[in-house]
Amino acid sequence: QVQLVESGGGLVQAGGSLRLSCAASGRTRSRYAMGWHRQAPGKEREFVAAINWNGSSTYYAVSVKGRFTISRDNAKSTLYLQMNSLKSEDTALYYCAAGPTTPGDYWGQGTQVTVSS
Repeated sequence: QVQLVESGGGLVQAGGSLRLSCAASGRTRSRYAMGWHRQAPGKEREFVAAINWNGSSTYYAVSVKGRFTISRDNAKSTLYLQMNSLKSEDTALYYCAAGPTTPGDYWGQGTQVTVSS
C-alpha cells in the first residue's frame, strides 16, 4: 500500500500562485508514475498533470499547460505542483495519485484550492 498526503492548498487571488505538495509513504516505490487530478463542485474529476518515475516525461491538461509545472523529488518521496497565473476556474479539490504504470492506483484525500476573482 502507498499512502499519499497532499498539502499546500488555500485561498489565493486570481493571478496568484500556489505550490501543492504530495508526500508519499508506505510501500513507496520511486519508480511509480505520479500525477494530479482535480474536481470542482458539480463536475467530474479531471486530469491535471502527470510525471513518470524519474521526472524525464511530463504531461499536462490543455487548460493548465504553460501555467502549471509538475515535478518530483524521489529522495524526499514528494510530488509537487507549482501553479502560476491562477484563474477562478482552477478552483477545485486537488488530488495526488500514484501507480506503477499510470497514476491511478492510489489516491490522496485532496487539498482545496480556491481562487478568488
